[in-house]
Amino acid sequence: MHLKPLEYGKKTAVSCQSPQATRRGELSAISKITKRIFYSAGLLLFCSSALVLLASCSTKRVELPNYEGSDIKKTIAERSDIKSVAATFYVEFEKDDSIITGDAALELTDETLDLRIYSLGFLVAELTEANGIIKSEPELSRNKKIILVDGLRNSILWWMIKDYTIEEQNGIYQLRNSWQSIAIDKKTMLPTHQTIELDNGRELRIFYEGPVSNENFWYPSKIKIELSRYTVKLQIKTISFLPRSARDQRQLPL
Repeated sequence: MHLKPLEYGKKTAVSCQSPQATRRGELSAISKITKRIFYSAGLLLFCSSALVLLASCSTKRVELPNYEGSDIKKTIAERSDIKSVAATFYVEFEKDDSIITGDAALELTDETLDLRIYSLGFLVAELTEANGIIKSEPELSRNKKIILVDGLRNSILWWMIKDYTIEEQNGIYQLRNSWQSIAIDKKTMLPTHQTIELDNGRELRIFYEGPVSNENFWYPSKIKIELSRYTVKLQIKTISFLPRSARDQRQLPL
């Protein structure tokens, strides 16, 4: 009798992995997913912070006033009611290739001037004028006195111009007298540049930039004064005025 060999069925693979090993695998997978979530959230937070920082650092567009059509004589008359000006500013002195910087405090009227210049918090120079007499410590050259006394007074108290005529051209009012010329922008009613004739045919040149407002009173925040090889640049930090009226002695913003 012929006997058939016994046939055995194919064995099915059976996992011998323990429950503890399975649990560890699940925890590892969850950990990886959690890390990815935290990484994505951190990246999103970083990008959001960067966008906020860029937006805060971007230069804001200044909405300039528009006084076009206003009477320039009325504007000058209103500003001429100012008795004195007090200001603090960053100052930069240039002569040829030499530059000196510092901070300054100024008290100014149409007849007096008190200027103090500081470097690293220390007083390094002081200049005063009263009754036409100029004193300085240390002693300054004639050109430096002119650019600081005449330059500062005429650049800040530009509305004190006397006996002037008015010409209109290319969007500006040109105010002139025998020794002084001021260009006033018709829209902002602020000066753009000024020229003062000195002796020996020399000129004191003044340029204005950066109109800003303090309680709706506009003024140029950047002033550059030039004389021969000297240049003085001002960046006004604070400025205020005292009215001529004796009944109002409050320090008001300019």
